[in-house]
Formats: sequence, C-alpha cells, structure tokens
Amino acid sequence: MTTSFSAAALTDPKLQIPTYHTLSSLSAASSLNRNALPIPSSTRSSTLIIRAVSTPAKSETATEQKRSKVEIFKEQSNFIRYPLNEDMLNDAPNLSEAATQLIKFHGSYQQYNRDERGSRTYSFMIRTKNPCGKVSNQLYLTMDDLADQFGIGTLRLTTRQTFQLHGVVKKDLKHVMATIIRNMGSSLGACGDLNRNVLAPAAPILRKDYLFAQETAENIAALLAPQSGFYYDVWVDGERIMSAESPEVVQARNDNSHGTNFTDSPEPIYGTQFLPRKFKIAVTVPTDNSVDILTNDIGVVVVTDDNGEPQGFNLYVGGGMGRTHRMESTFPRLAEPLGYVPKEDILYAVKAIVVTQRENGRRDDRKYSRMKYLIDSWGIEKFRNVVEEYYGKKFEPFRSLPEWEFKSYLGWHQQGDGGLFCGLHVDNGRIGGKMKTALREVIEKYHLNVRLTPNQNIILTDIRAAWKRPITTILSQAGLLQPKYVDPLNVTAMACPAFPLCPLAITEAERGIPSILKRIRAMFEKVGLKYNESVVVRITGCPNGCARPYMAELGLVGDGPNSYQVWLGGSSNQTSLARSFMDKVKLHDLEKVLEPLFYHWKQKRQSKESFGNFTSRLGFEKLKEFIEKWEGPVVAQTTRHNLKLFTDKETYEAMDGLAKLQNKNAHQLAIEVIRNYVASNQNGKGMTTEQNSLGAVTVW
Repeated sequence: MTTSFSAAALTDPKLQIPTYHTLSSLSAASSLNRNALPIPSSTRSSTLIIRAVSTPAKSETATEQKRSKVEIFKEQSNFIRYPLNEDMLNDAPNLSEAATQLIKFHGSYQQYNRDERGSRTYSFMIRTKNPCGKVSNQLYLTMDDLADQFGIGTLRLTTRQTFQLHGVVKKDLKHVMATIIRNMGSSLGACGDLNRNVLAPAAPILRKDYLFAQETAENIAALLAPQSGFYYDVWVDGERIMSAESPEVVQARNDNSHGTNFTDSPEPIYGTQFLPRKFKIAVTVPTDNSVDILTNDIGVVVVTDDNGEPQGFNLYVGGGMGRTHRMESTFPRLAEPLGYVPKEDILYAVKAIVVTQRENGRRDDRKYSRMKYLIDSWGIEKFRNVVEEYYGKKFEPFRSLPEWEFKSYLGWHQQGDGGLFCGLHVDNGRIGGKMKTALREVIEKYHLNVRLTPNQNIILTDIRAAWKRPITTILSQAGLLQPKYVDPLNVTAMACPAFPLCPLAITEAERGIPSILKRIRAMFEKVGLKYNESVVVRITGCPNGCARPYMAELGLVGDGPNSYQVWLGGSSNQTSLARSFMDKVKLHDLEKVLEPLFYHWKQKRQSKESFGNFTSRLGFEKLKEFIEKWEGPVVAQTTRHNLKLFTDKETYEAMDGLAKLQNKNAHQLAIEVIRNYVASNQNGKGMTTEQNSLGAVTVW
C-alpha cells in the first residue's frame, strides 16, 4: 500500500495534493503485494503525493474517475483539519462549505432554525459517540449541564444510542467539545464518512453472551476510530485524552499481512480519503433485536455453545436505510448473511469488510456510496470472495439462529449481581422539562450510570433494591411511568428530529408524532381494536431514514409539506422490509387511509397476525380497494362494560368541546383522563388539582 508524506504534511494546514489515484476493484483471483512502493526522488523533492487507497499508482495517462466534492474536501484537508481549524478562529457565525463537511467527522453538524424567516441564525448540533450506549455518571451530568448552559435546554437520545445536543453557537463550540472530551466523552466519528457509533444491547445483564457482545462492540469501535489526532488538535489543542486500548485491538489495527493498511500513515485503515460514506455496525446476541441488526452495514451476532460460552460470530452485511424520493435506483436494504468467524478473528473480519468497502465503494455520487449498493451490484458471492482476500481465510458457514424479538427493556429488572436496572420510556428521545430535572436528581443523588437504547430510551443501572421505591416516586412525578402505563403505540414508535433544525427535513416528524399517535389510538378505538394492541410506527421528515421507517409496520416518510409517503409491511421484530404503499398522503387525510386498514386488520387477520404481516399477506391492491370502498366501520353489538361517564348534559358538553380540540370524542377524552389518573396514583403520585384539569393531562 502506498502512502508517503513528510512531517510538514501534518503541520501545514494548507496542504494541497494535486494528484489523486482512484480506487480500483480487487478481483477475487488477484492477490496484490501491498507493501509500500518507492516514490521517485523527483516526486519527493517537488510534489507530495498521498494516494488515498491501497492500489499501485496508475500511469499518468490513466483516465481519472469523477469524484464528489466531499472527496476533494477530504483530500485537501490534511487529515480532516483544514480549513476547519482556521474557520474556528474567525468571528463568522457559520463555517465555510468545506469546513461544514469536515466538522461532521468531529461529530457535529451546522444547522439553522428553519422556523425563522429572513436571515439565518446558525447553530451546531453535537452528537456524542457511546459504544453500547454506555454513559458514565460524570458524562451524563456534564451533558445535562451543557444542554442548559449552551444548548436549547433539552437532550436528544438518538436511534444509535448517543446524545444529540442542539443549539450550540460557534463561539461556544470549542468549549463545549473540550468539556465533553474532558468528562469521559467523545464525539469523534459520530458523523462523517467513517464508522459511526457501534450498537449493542443496552441492558446491563451479567450474562456471558451479553457481556461479550458489549465488549466486542467497544473493541470494534476502538479498532475503527481515527488515529491521526485531528479531533484533539482542533478541540483541545493537541492534548490526547484517551483510554487504554486492549492489545487485541492494537494488534488487529496494525496487522497488514493481507494488504489492508496504509503503511506509515497516521490513518492506517482510513488513509486520507476515509470511507466513501458513513458506515454502521451493530453487535447483539441471538433473539435480541433491540439493535435493528439487519439495518446495518455489518451485523455481528454472538454464537455460543450449549453452556453459554461465546465461540464466534455470525456476520450480516449490506443493510442500510437511506434512499431518495423518485429515484428507484436508491433503496433501503436488509443485510444478508456473509458467514461465521471464530471469536478471535472478529476484528480482522470486520476490518476486511471495511477495507473492501473503502477500496470499491463509489466515490463519484454519494447517493450510491453506501456498501449496500456495492453488494447489490456485485452479489454476495463476489463480495465474500473479495473480503476473504483481505481477511486471509474462508468464512465458515453461517450458524443457525432462533427467531428475533424486539426487546425494549422498559421497567425494573435484575442485573444478575444483586443490583437492579430500570428502563424508562422517553417519547421521541427528547429529555426536557420535569423529566430532565427528575432524571438529573436521581442520577446525581444515587450516582447512577446510564445506558442509551437504540429505541431512544434510557436505562438507569446499578440500582440497589432499597432505592427502588424512592426512585420510582421521583420518576413518576415527572411523568416517567412504569411501562404498563405507557401506551403500547408509544413504546415502539420512533421519529427523527426533522423541523426546525434538520436541513434535510421536508416535513414534521418529532413534533408531529405525538398527535399522530393519538389519532391512531382514536382510530383503534373507533374500529374496536383493544388498548393493548399496537403497530410499530416510525416517522421521518425526509427519505434518509434516520428513524428506520422502512422497517416499521407503518412508516411515514416526509415527501412534502404536511405530506407523507406511507410504507407498509415491516414486521414487529424488525426483520422484514416495508414497501412504499402510497405517496403524497396529506396529514389531515391519514384517517381516510389508515382507518379502513385497521378495521379490516381486526376483521380479517389470522390468529395473532401482526398488522405488518397482514398488509403483506393481503397485498397492496386489496388494501387500496378497502380504502376506496370505505364508508366507516360496521358497529357490532358487543358485550362490554357500559360505564356511564357523564351524569349531566353540562359536563358532557364541556368535555365534548375540549375533546374536539384534540380530534377526539368526549368518551375518548374521558377515558384518557381516567386512565392517567389511575396510572398516576398506582405509581405513587397523587394528581394535583392543576394536573387533574383536562388541559394539563399528558399521555405517557
């Protein structure tokens, strides 16, 4: 592999690299010697050449492939430093175009408030990197403070087990970043064209397979972390604040026996160009699909023997959610089996997959740069053959696995060491207001560590049994209720932030999902579905799929102002891909589309058939026929509790007026109020007069 640079190359922020050698595929039959090639002396003395990839230099007459603008920014950045380091020194409220792309590698996006008209008010979102979702007590309290002091007063839990801190202005950015780094945190690689946060089950269960999955996720994260120091140079003036790495990680990173590395490079795996696009990895154990395993570039599954001892890993490859509207050549894709590796080989196998994508993924058009498009183009057999060249071995046959299940880990559970953990539902991952205050009180008072889940929830860990009651009381008073009091629709629902800060948003997601879920619950009640019945609902403001809507039983993907593309057919355990059902469904027309589908699901489903499976079985033509012929549910006479809720006309009319403001009828709102009253008291919280007023009741 050819990478040559001088000491000046790392210190000159305006380094320009005039020559670029494009990527080339490595055929399964070829095996190139990828040790350093000599650079002619004339080149050393005049023009510095940094080759981005592990291929011999092409002749000067070779035709250069088209490259995206971001590839040029990376090439000229001196390993993701310039011009970001210079932009951070000026007084402008925003960054230049190149720096806006480069700061993503540091874990931040430049944004502006799209609710405002006229001039733009710029701010930055900072995303942390927390393998397995692990967050120390010190880091949680730090993030809580930063949200109040420099953000918008809230913390956002993401679908990849990280924090997002919104609203940081440029003049405060370095201080905030440095504070995170010095308090056991990092945002390095949380965004950008490299490996993102590595997922693993968040539950702190002291079982061998869970512990091994979490350890493996942390080792993979360390293996694929950038090494050239650009992050620390920009935010803490070159000071390295890093934890010790395991010898296995160091050995796997440095190993170049199969031509994976850039020799003598500060980035032995990434080189100057890093990856063609973002790269996502998840690790889990059999049955536990809390991580949406099939949506990742690489899915890693622990395989154990009959005694529960980890023996190796099954590997999936090629998952990904992002797509572009009206471009059928872009699509979401499920990962597929690649093979099995012994446990001691996992880091080498992962590295070989990453290098295959680095070498062969497209760099000309970022819409097609994810690894899923490479595998779709090549086919799994060719992809496997090329990976095996870098791995140095043949993959063993994929081991059989049991059925996957979605596990939320909400509520109280035993850890296995005498301690407890408590999973708390956080609507849309947004921690703010009384909830934020209560979490701070509990985490600080009892010195708890936390875990963030891939479903935007939070787990409090290492709780003594004696603390359970006081903690439950504090949390319930802030609306953090036990899971049996959380609407089942809310338990599995997810939404991306979308408006007002995401520059890609086409319509609402996080701000819109609470009312949409209430409308779906009202539809359920109207057609006779029970309260404990649910569907997996995921909403995104654009087609990039951050909340993984293409795996939902009902996915709503923004395709215009107050308009959604409806996706149907995902499974409740996130193992089936949904399909596009209808375009341009206006927000106010959701009932016209969904109500007949829910009604016929209730009437025509097979035993225990989920909504997603039902829509797949009947087919879209039949479902559209239901919608076209819909005239409302046929109300059958059923035996049920006939509770008289209103003793006088005046009370009924007052309730009915309030209900209409929430798109409900009087009976629905009354049941909601009663349900919340019961839930609050059963959680140890007596409702105050203010809370008991109809306008203040919130469904958690």
